[in-house]
Amino acid sequence: MHNFIYVTKKKAQPIKNELYQILFEVQDIVSNSFTFQFTLVGSSSNNMITYDKKSNIGFDFDFNIEVNDDEENYSPKEIRTIIKNAINQVSYRYGYKNCEDSTSVLTIKKVDKSACKIIHSCDFAIVYNCNDGKQQYIRFNKKNNNYTWEFRGNKFYGLSKKMKWLKNNHYWGELREYYIKKKNYNKNHDKHSRSILAESINEMYQKKKKQ
Repeated sequence: MHNFIYVTKKKAQPIKNELYQILFEVQDIVSNSFTFQFTLVGSSSNNMITYDKKSNIGFDFDFNIEVNDDEENYSPKEIRTIIKNAINQVSYRYGYKNCEDSTSVLTIKKVDKSACKIIHSCDFAIVYNCNDGKQQYIRFNKKNNNYTWEFRGNKFYGLSKKMKWLKNNHYWGELREYYIKKKNYNKNHDKHSRSILAESINEMYQKKKKQ
């Protein structure tokens, strides 16, 4: 079992500002190829950032990066590589290691080498929002070494509306407690915070709507 607790707004805000600055600079670098917009998502956007007091992995932030134009002129691999190289070009000046290329996201980490621990990290998913409300993301298949556009699972659909309903019906505090509990009992090290939050919102929404 883990020992997750919430990170305070005061502690998280300076790091958010730093990550925004990194992405502003990345936008400038890639502008000759394409433009993109970015959005803070998941627990990062709802003041539900957590960290495990028993671990050395720090806490994490999540951003979606959506290419605005000319994405049809680039393959998924080209888009992800261009963005990854630009992030690497900028982020090291802020004390981050180079991007790690995982299945669904690019990840940068700020590490305290003297203590051998991760201070915090940030995941960047490259996405495309469809007109029907569904979302695609660039997925890296490590086994086949290829990149493809894939649809998000159903658990990610309609989350903002469900979260709004939970807030309006005064279940926000209960959701925060439920999310922490799911994180503390999670045994899948490959499951990101955004996935656990999506599950928490869906499960609580379905439970409360039936009452």
